[in-house]
Amino acid sequence: MTTAPPEDQRRLLDLQQLDTRLDQIAHRKRTHPVLARLAEVDSRLADLDTALVASRTAASDLRREVTKAETDVEQVRTRAARDQARLDSGSGSPKDLQALQSELASLARRQDELEEVELEVMERLEAHESALAGLTSAHAEVVAQKAELVAERDAAFAELDAEAEKVAVQRAELASPLDEKLLALYERLRGRLGGVAVAALRRGRSEGSGLQVPGTELARIKALPPEEIVYCEDSGRILVRGEDAF
Repeated sequence: MTTAPPEDQRRLLDLQQLDTRLDQIAHRKRTHPVLARLAEVDSRLADLDTALVASRTAASDLRREVTKAETDVEQVRTRAARDQARLDSGSGSPKDLQALQSELASLARRQDELEEVELEVMERLEAHESALAGLTSAHAEVVAQKAELVAERDAAFAELDAEAEKVAVQRAELASPLDEKLLALYERLRGRLGGVAVAALRRGRSEGSGLQVPGTELARIKALPPEEIVYCEDSGRILVRGEDAF
């Protein structure tokens, strides 16, 4: 497309402003500070989740060790009590009674050893459960922090979305009278030129490139019909001529 009514070209400038606002709103959503804080909290939560799984597994293993140690001690105590009852009854030969005394001494030593093991495992479990309680508390605190940040993010995004919706309505109203081919050209250039397809030519300066247009090119543009679509040689954007173009 090489021509468009001057008023449509000027309308493109207004359309560009609205699209730039929409791009800025989208950028503000993508780079909102709360997102970085949420990412940090999610990383901490992931670490705490891993630590909690490991800690709960270790605590479970230690509880099984305590149960086994208690069972071992109880078995020795039961056997010692049975032998002591037989010894106290005096039934059996002197040799049998002497063997019972020897076994009772051995069981007493074994019980001492097993009770030491039981005590050591219980102390380890107590220390580990204390650490697990600390991890659980820290995890709950970070979960609460995340909930606050999610609420903050949702509130901020709702505000940005409402703003974007208003701008989108304005954009739709502004774009509706424009020729489809002109809009297609505009969108194609926006996609190729980083979101900015149109710029004004003011006092011989291209706002598309920020540079002064050379005199010969400026003279050529000035001689063109108003409906002729002009492009910035440096940026490739459509140059819209207004009353202050030259």
